[in-house]
Amino acid sequence: MPFGIQECKKMEVVPGTAFMNDQDDLPAEYSEIPRVQLKHGTGRFKDVILVPQPSDDPNDPLNWPQWRKELVLFICGLSAAVVGAYGPMLSPGFLEIADNLHITVDVLAQSTAWLILCIGLGLFITNPLAKIVGRRPVYLVAIVIMFATSVWGATVKEYDSFLASRIVAGLGMAPFEVLVQCTIGDMYFVHERATRIAVWNLFLLTGISGGALVAGYIIELDGYQWTFGVCAIFFGVLMLAIFFFVPETAYRRNAVTVVPSGDEKDEAREGSARRMKLGHEHEVSDVSDAKEEEGSAGSAGSSQTIPEKHTFLQSLRVYTGRYSRAPGWKPFARPMVMLFYPAVMWGFLVYGTVITWIVVFSVVNASIFNAPPYNFSVSETGLISLSPFLMTIVGELISGPLNDWICVYLAKKNKGIYEPEFRLPLMVVALVLGIVGFFGFGATVEYQTHWTGPVLCFGLANMSLVFAATCVFGYIIDSYKDHNEEALVAINARNLLTFGLTYFVNGWLKAQGPLIVFCILGALFVFVSLLTIPLWIYGKKCRSFTGRNPWLQRFMNDKH
Repeated sequence: MPFGIQECKKMEVVPGTAFMNDQDDLPAEYSEIPRVQLKHGTGRFKDVILVPQPSDDPNDPLNWPQWRKELVLFICGLSAAVVGAYGPMLSPGFLEIADNLHITVDVLAQSTAWLILCIGLGLFITNPLAKIVGRRPVYLVAIVIMFATSVWGATVKEYDSFLASRIVAGLGMAPFEVLVQCTIGDMYFVHERATRIAVWNLFLLTGISGGALVAGYIIELDGYQWTFGVCAIFFGVLMLAIFFFVPETAYRRNAVTVVPSGDEKDEAREGSARRMKLGHEHEVSDVSDAKEEEGSAGSAGSSQTIPEKHTFLQSLRVYTGRYSRAPGWKPFARPMVMLFYPAVMWGFLVYGTVITWIVVFSVVNASIFNAPPYNFSVSETGLISLSPFLMTIVGELISGPLNDWICVYLAKKNKGIYEPEFRLPLMVVALVLGIVGFFGFGATVEYQTHWTGPVLCFGLANMSLVFAATCVFGYIIDSYKDHNEEALVAINARNLLTFGLTYFVNGWLKAQGPLIVFCILGALFVFVSLLTIPLWIYGKKCRSFTGRNPWLQRFMNDKH
């Protein structure tokens, strides 16, 4: 029972558990691992066994040069930043825009709610498609949609057309809110992922806060249509960048994964002696045998012929085959099933609660700060976002590297055995920041303190989201590496929760006041954050249960 984590006695190979450290103080039962067959990290991670083990194929995204991985992450991250800005960028000018479109502020806020709803529904289409046909086609279609709807929004004159453009944009925004994490899982090893998730989260959250910061000045000086015009320029450039520099990252793998397991023959011969053996993770596809062989290059110790490296022109192919053998309807149904996995439900509640409450800030800021006693202008209301912008950057610089360091440290202390629960300790930081942010915002606005009070609390709440997101996505990606797409869709079904709250939050704020509203939100945040404690204790047993349930294995397995 390492660090209070309950061991599983019914399953030797628990999904997500991995062996990732070379060290001298390994227990005797792990001492006969054929380490010569295993690939290790470099530099300060030279003693870390790579999880997952890469193949010998130069086209395996795990084997790409580091600069290429970082370029893909930068382009996808920058796209996520502009997508993040696209949603709340109008919030500083809600009063002016509502007047321009001849509608009320509540109706305009509801347009944001409909956008969020469409993102949530879009995830149930885009991520399963990415599971079937790969990431690249989905990214390309999504960025084209964003470019088109940005041009549409820049030319609109009536509210009905404005609302339609926002609804369609939700479909294009969906992949950049979720699929980037799957791309990170495709390209990076376990000990690298939290840092890269933090980078993606930095782009997304600074886009959300920075978009409002810049948009306030654009709306005040040139009109709200130009916020869409600027987005159109960005999406046009990013459309070209994705086409030329973001190849397919999905990979048909037959690679070595290092997992702790019992060897039944050794047990029969030597009694209770245990061994570590190499487990294999098989990912299959419906493509021809030739493509199958090309895609699943030789794993560590394999004698398969190593394919030639793809040329630049070959990397530009939009469609590279089918990546799932499952019937077409199953990938679309699996996210709903995964929502009942305990770990995924925890991720849904934690991430969904925090980010929904953050969206509430953007919806109510204009109503609070454009009115007495603050009387901010549109641009000054946009400047409020400077606080979460800076706090997000600080949080990301700390949370990702610290999370990876904690995982490597705890794995070493645990005799080289890595558990995904090692991603969870930073939830303590998220809890403290969230308590100050949510409760503090409600109290400072209610008692009309100096504007620095609510603005600082707004930033701390965003920093809480940074730490929570790093824990949630790191834990889920490591626990369910075969089903990242489905699990992340299930977690981001939180958009349905966000839709419901943003639809009526302004009316709720007027009826009960900011103190009651944000105290209720803060209390709910504390409750879901404390669910991390039972997950830490029983998370491995939950992973074992879902990993050995016959029905789940049949339904979630691509062979069926």
